[in-house]
Amino acid sequence: MDQPGLDKHQLAGLDARERGFSRPVSFVQIEEGYRAVLRYETILIETAPHATQDEALRRLVETLQAKGYRQLRTEVSFRNGVYLGSQELWIEYPDQAIEPEPPGLMTKLLSWFRLSRTEE
Repeated sequence: MDQPGLDKHQLAGLDARERGFSRPVSFVQIEEGYRAVLRYETILIETAPHATQDEALRRLVETLQAKGYRQLRTEVSFRNGVYLGSQELWIEYPDQAIEPEPPGLMTKLLSWFRLSRTEE
């Protein structure tokens, strides 16, 4: 289903189960723009249409990060249908900041007891 003349990227990182992976990302041109498409194991992720291939790729990375994927990076392997091999530099995407879980009941109780003991 690859369309000639479109970019292809290699996407690598850690999946939500902390396993390393590396898969190609292809693009589909539609009337509204470009979709980035990733197939990984039984998962197929396809972005909404975006004006450019780079925007679609960025959105794909954000979608994966929201699902727990980390240390993501991409490398262009085809640009405008021309094979580049591994000539291009990898682009690394910083992991999203993880919000700490709010303290549970036990943590709150223990901190209350600690405060009570230090006030004595």
